[in-house]
Amino acid sequence: MIDIKISEIAKLPTKYGVFNIQAFKEGCKEHLAIFTQELGDIPIVRVHSECLTGDVFGSKKCDCGEQLEFAKEFIAKNGGVIIYHRQEGRNIGLLNKVNAYALQDRGLDTIEANHQLGFRADERTYDIVEYILNHLNIKRIKLLTNNPKKIESLKGIEIVERIPIKISPNEFNRDYLNIKREKLGHLL
Repeated sequence: MIDIKISEIAKLPTKYGVFNIQAFKEGCKEHLAIFTQELGDIPIVRVHSECLTGDVFGSKKCDCGEQLEFAKEFIAKNGGVIIYHRQEGRNIGLLNKVNAYALQDRGLDTIEANHQLGFRADERTYDIVEYILNHLNIKRIKLLTNNPKKIESLKGIEIVERIPIKISPNEFNRDYLNIKREKLGHLL
């Protein structure tokens, strides 16, 4: 792993309450840990992969923004950490993600579009996630996810429980969610 630069911890007031926030710079990517004052013995952790279109602009093509909102509210009530994992578009970047969207508009599914652009279905890695959890002295977690790859990737962290995130499909993401379940094994 390359050299990681770590920020100070600051307060982050939100509509769900006051969190702490800390940044972790890994090369040109800056990941965030957003966490409650009290983590508990086995904190709830959401590893949320960046999705500018869903998280910021409210895209209905995916369920990312809704999952992030769910995680912020759930963790604010129950204690834990959100790791904002800066690997946009399953780590193909924003430009390629928009190109993948264009291919999806022409009938390809999300995986076929990535393949058409020369990428694997999912290019993300999770080493930084384990690094952040270790930095926060967290060894055992309840993981808030539907993605089995996230469960498998955290080899040095004991996952005591997987907590699903249930988001109702809409007319724009119904096929996308089916592909995530059928081709990527998501637990929806």
